[in-house]
Amino acid sequence: MNIFGDIFNSLFFGPIINLLVLTYHALTGVHIPGAFGLAIVLLTIAIRLLIAPFIAAQLRSTKKMSDLKPQIEALSKKHAKDKQSLAQAQMALYKEHGINPAAGCLPSLIQMPVVIALYQTIQASFDGQHGLDKLNGFIYSPSWKLSNTPDLHFLGINLASKPSEFATAGVLLLLVPLLTAGLQFVQSKMMTPLPVKPYPSDSKKELEEKEKTQDTMSAVQSQMTFMLPLMIGFFSWTLPIGVSVYWNTFTIIGIVQQYMIGGWGGMTPWIHRLAPSANR
Repeated sequence: MNIFGDIFNSLFFGPIINLLVLTYHALTGVHIPGAFGLAIVLLTIAIRLLIAPFIAAQLRSTKKMSDLKPQIEALSKKHAKDKQSLAQAQMALYKEHGINPAAGCLPSLIQMPVVIALYQTIQASFDGQHGLDKLNGFIYSPSWKLSNTPDLHFLGINLASKPSEFATAGVLLLLVPLLTAGLQFVQSKMMTPLPVKPYPSDSKKELEEKEKTQDTMSAVQSQMTFMLPLMIGFFSWTLPIGVSVYWNTFTIIGIVQQYMIGGWGGMTPWIHRLAPSANR
């Protein structure tokens, strides 16, 4: 088990700590206020941009598969009684359009260690002297080490404060989990595929099957679309605000990237209700 921890620390945790500390030193060197909070934002942006190509590949693959739904449905009709032929035909269709269904997992596998390492780095920054010793233990050069815990104030807020402490830290902290959950909802909803459209050639049985499938998918997707933001919002309620700064920065960039590749996705009906003149 230790060998995996050592590999993780060497490849991810150590480098990210050093990048965060170096960014912090650079910002304090030019006397920028809220240097530590800004360092979190800049490092989060840098890491999100670094893994952006992998996420973009995943989003494009998902969009292509969504666009191929009519062809997949046609193949399902054609090979309704032969599952093996259906699978072969679907793989041939994916190959023709340059889609690897298994490739969607790769970006997640690549980005997760980076995200975890960044999260752990930020968490350690709010753990007083113990966290300071932990961070300094991974610093490459003695001259880079932090002599004191960084000033955790950013935009007038103590990043070590938790929204759950609003009674003593201020009621405005309640906005943090609400914002975090809201942004997560937008991103989750955008990634929800639009309903399958019926075709004039569909028989009554096919329409019933589509409706049944759509109802099942809608129930599952609705649970995920609402449960994930609620869960993330709860975490934001219990964790230091600095972690929410990282998460929200990460989510905002994800929303922008998702929009650039696939538009508003599942948020389209919501956007049209809020702004009827908006283009699809």
